[in-house]
Amino acid sequence: MIVRMIALVAVIFSLGTEARAQAVGTQSRVPNLSGVYRCVRGCAGRHFANIAQVGWELHLTNEVGQPAKAWIDWPGHIVVQSWSESAVYSPDGFTIQFDNGAVWVLVWPTPAPGWRD
Repeated sequence: MIVRMIALVAVIFSLGTEARAQAVGTQSRVPNLSGVYRCVRGCAGRHFANIAQVGWELHLTNEVGQPAKAWIDWPGHIVVQSWSESAVYSPDGFTIQFDNGAVWVLVWPTPAPGWRD
């Protein structure tokens, strides 16, 4: 009986964590990444970063004020050609990790154009 209870709890737990454990590149939609971000690791400066998104195209400004155009080449992955950099973002769009080790965390989301609360 105890073994069955443990197995049942394990199954329920695994079902509840499936969406959060979704791998990069397996997301079915692209979240709105627009907003203000704070660099929390591998930062080049102390200011906020910013992303403005239009479809799959992104306009980035890093924490030292350097602008760049970027794009989402597949859900979960960003390419920033002018910075010779790429990044992955979490399925919810709240965390972005760049190849150089920098990590941005969303602190102030910006609604997508046409979005209403």
